[in-house]
Amino acid sequence: MNLHGLRVVVTRPLEQSSRLAAAIDAAGGQASVFPLIEIGPPPDPVALEALIDRLDDFQWAVFSSPTAVDRAMACIRARRTLPSGWSIAAIGEGTQRALARHGFTEVLAPTERFDSEALLALPPLADLHGRQAVIFRGQEGRAVLADGLRARGARVEYAECYTRHAPATDAVMLLEQARRGRLDALVVTSSEAVRNLCAMLARAAAKPSVLAPATLFVPHPRIAEAARSAGFDPVVVTDGGDSGVLAALAAFALSQASSGAPR
Repeated sequence: MNLHGLRVVVTRPLEQSSRLAAAIDAAGGQASVFPLIEIGPPPDPVALEALIDRLDDFQWAVFSSPTAVDRAMACIRARRTLPSGWSIAAIGEGTQRALARHGFTEVLAPTERFDSEALLALPPLADLHGRQAVIFRGQEGRAVLADGLRARGARVEYAECYTRHAPATDAVMLLEQARRGRLDALVVTSSEAVRNLCAMLARAAAKPSVLAPATLFVPHPRIAEAARSAGFDPVVVTDGGDSGVLAALAAFALSQASSGAPR
């Protein structure tokens, strides 16, 4: 894989950016990190601690993101030992890797689409009557997963172990890179990040089109729809996980080189 000096801005939260940025650099690209979401403490630490104290009540534990894994494990291990006998599920490739770092190797997860709908389609979750599930997530995530588990008979509770905030930074760096023609691609991994980027641009009295001709790379059609509706163009939908993002960036770099586009 060769990214041929492709200049890529990774907009994941800081805790999740280093692995992808390092992989871009190792493949010959030039990665910079510009978080569009900041991670904060749990919204209600007392409620989270109370739920952790009764984790033995649950048969299923579902993790929504790598941050949910790391924050949950830190909170759990600060109070107690991990429950035994859990069935573990994860939505994405990065979440699986995070669970593996904490010793969980038997994890139910989708192998193609990495979203709540794909996880709910897996046979082990078809009938959950009499089972209890805890979903480790950030504050106010999507309700699709919990609703789907409840529809299959499970009793579901949330363990909200972090908050997400729009950074206090401005869009000056991105605007300057775009103005100088030094911005080829942005990796944007959530609809919330799209909204935060739009707000940053609005504060600078700039429209999404000012970042053109940079291409947005997003891992899900839902995020692509949000980006296009906001005025970003072009937008490329990648496969899930770092591997999907890197493959899409490599194909883009090859097409740019073949067309003789300046960089």
